[in-house]
Amino acid sequence: MKVDIDREKCAGHGRCYVFAPDVFEPDDEGFAVPINKTPGERDRDAVLKAQRNCPEQAVIVDETTKSEVA
Repeated sequence: MKVDIDREKCAGHGRCYVFAPDVFEPDDEGFAVPINKTPGERDRDAVLKAQRNCPEQAVIVDETTKSEVA
């Protein structure tokens, strides 16, 4: 799994770092930044919850793996 934030869409609501604090945190202006761009399986549910709850759909999640791409 890979995660990122679309900085053009992020409005700083903070839901992502509330739901997945081990993966996202606020920057100095309150906008989300990923602190772990490749979270493990233990963070999967939290990341997907953060993605579902982002009003701007700014949380980007790529669940493909190298074996799936082949």
